[in-house]
Amino acid sequence: MGTGGTLHLKPGQLRAGPAPPGSLMDVLTVAAVVLDAEGRIVLWSPQAEQLFGYTAKEALGQYAARLLVDDQHLDLVIHLFGQVMGSGGSWAGVFPIRHKDGTTRLAEFRNMRLEDERDDLYSLGIATDEATLRTIERDLALSSRLVSQSPIGLAVLDTDLRYVAVNPALEKLNGISAEGHLGRMPREIVPMLGAEEIEAAMRQVLETGVPILDQDRVGRTPGDPDHDRAWSSSYYRLEDPSGHVLGIAISLVDTTERHQVALEAEHARRHLALVADASVRIGTTLDLYQTAQELADLTVPRLADIATVDVLDCVLEGSPAIPETQAPAVFRALALTSAERSEAVQAADQPGRIATYGPDRLVTRAVRTGRPVLLPHVGDDDLPRIARDQEAAALLAHAGVHSYLAVPLTARGEVIGALDLKRTRNPEPFDRDDAMLAGELATRAAISIDNARLYQSVRNTALTLQRSLLPEHPPALVGLEIASRYQPAGAASEVGGDWFDIIPLSHDRTALVVGDVMGNGIGAAATMGRLRTATQAFTELDLAPDQVLHYLDKITSGLEHYIATCIYAVYDPHHGQCRIANAGHLPPALVRADRFPELIDLPVGAPLGVGGIPFRTTILHLSPGDRLVFYTDGLVEIRGQDIETRLTALLANLAAATDGSLDNMCDRLLDNLRDPAGHDDVALLIARVQPDAGAGDCPTGR
Repeated sequence: MGTGGTLHLKPGQLRAGPAPPGSLMDVLTVAAVVLDAEGRIVLWSPQAEQLFGYTAKEALGQYAARLLVDDQHLDLVIHLFGQVMGSGGSWAGVFPIRHKDGTTRLAEFRNMRLEDERDDLYSLGIATDEATLRTIERDLALSSRLVSQSPIGLAVLDTDLRYVAVNPALEKLNGISAEGHLGRMPREIVPMLGAEEIEAAMRQVLETGVPILDQDRVGRTPGDPDHDRAWSSSYYRLEDPSGHVLGIAISLVDTTERHQVALEAEHARRHLALVADASVRIGTTLDLYQTAQELADLTVPRLADIATVDVLDCVLEGSPAIPETQAPAVFRALALTSAERSEAVQAADQPGRIATYGPDRLVTRAVRTGRPVLLPHVGDDDLPRIARDQEAAALLAHAGVHSYLAVPLTARGEVIGALDLKRTRNPEPFDRDDAMLAGELATRAAISIDNARLYQSVRNTALTLQRSLLPEHPPALVGLEIASRYQPAGAASEVGGDWFDIIPLSHDRTALVVGDVMGNGIGAAATMGRLRTATQAFTELDLAPDQVLHYLDKITSGLEHYIATCIYAVYDPHHGQCRIANAGHLPPALVRADRFPELIDLPVGAPLGVGGIPFRTTILHLSPGDRLVFYTDGLVEIRGQDIETRLTALLANLAAATDGSLDNMCDRLLDNLRDPAGHDDVALLIARVQPDAGAGDCPTGR
């Protein structure tokens, strides 16, 4: 209703023409009959013919009581007719009516008195079949109960998508009363749920008539603004029997509990997958930094947005972990991973850097107590306890760090460092489940990190020992220019026993030695040192190369579980002669001017330590400019390739080295030939013959 009592109708609400079939009025077959003051039928509707069986021609002018009522009920109907025509003015109830076919049927009546302009009185009777009416009443009562008591949120909206009916369940879901819904659109009720998308889906259903079923949606409503809830929504178009669109019905099933269970199951699945990945991806090498980086990479972005791994510097130095005192903790940063570049990355300690954190810092507390430190919500007052200094705290604040977790790395009962996690992009705070997961990852990784630390310590010891046993600089020699290289094995392997030596002898001669103790670690390095010392001692006796190898073989046979290969050569610059013996070693290469490089054909001999097999000395005549290349197998051997192919590659690289620099030749061979994985160490020695007054140009021979 508008102002002034005017009724405003929407376009299409007032429809001209015949009533649409199948409406509720048609289902009820409401009959209208008018009697005059004498009880004769003066008006008879088509519905009356349908209900009672008599045509208008048969009924008009007849006394209604005689036509429609059995004799046994005549007195009652006359009494009721008098009541309507008298002071009562109306009557309602169920009355038995005689149908034209002779059967008696119950009809629901509404009778009322009418009066025309001449003060004449009439009786209007409106009737319908009692059984049909009771059925419809039961259906309506059931529908009403279902709608009002259903746990499913139900509503009806008109074609303008304005609420016209809402059940109590939807009132509760939305936190708004039914009266608060009526006349309003979804965007006005639940604007935070993406109402524009919801209304677009409803309009699609209105236009097409195709329902949208079980559309999942997650969000918050005025009824519970602090928590996410989940619903399964369905939309149906409403039509009358003639197909006229009345509006749209919606149903919402609260699936929050099911959604939460699914989230928890997915959360658990992700945690299990992360733990499974940790067993595969962490500890693939014995490199300390790479192992720490594997842990950091695993946690980003699946657990954190920024992850750092730090180890206590005192542990790296071999000292016990810090005691429970108020002293600061000194960390060495091993790894840093971030989901994106931000100020938080700048605030973190870069790998290799040493940083000191005071006793008030949360990471210090984690390593001191051996327990995780969880800070779900980081405030401004918390950042100074996370960052190393005020500048770093400002960077963390600007980056939006809002949640923090520090987990100790514990290996063999000792805290060796910490895994430090922060969230910036992920809006969810760290919780206890995250802390448990991070703790499990840290425990798994800590053993691998500690193994890498111990290995690195042993490897450094072996490498130091080995380097101390090798010559630091080639001595000044007569008739020879020398270049040499030693490269230890990569981080995945231990230090080996490769060595070389350059020993000045009497009469301007020079002994050149390259060897390889089979095995690795401190034992191999120590054995290499003993053989090198023995070799230097034997050279003082002015023995032939095969004799030197003979005595080295005896020494090696006395060492447990060790054998070695060795090339021993003595060059005499005054005769241009080089005498060489081989104990199971790869053949040296000879590079002559204007010739393609070749491998020197030497009797191979047995490795040192086999015992009882004689060695032979080969005499090689050299000219100025000739180059001898001695090497260990780490230079040429690569897994999956045969040794002949690799030796051919060695000669090709020697042929391509034309700049004349021995140092450049060494670097070229290492860069082009050595296995990138570096599974074995390499000793390389190159000697070039220099002009000498006493040297002659002799052909190669034995």
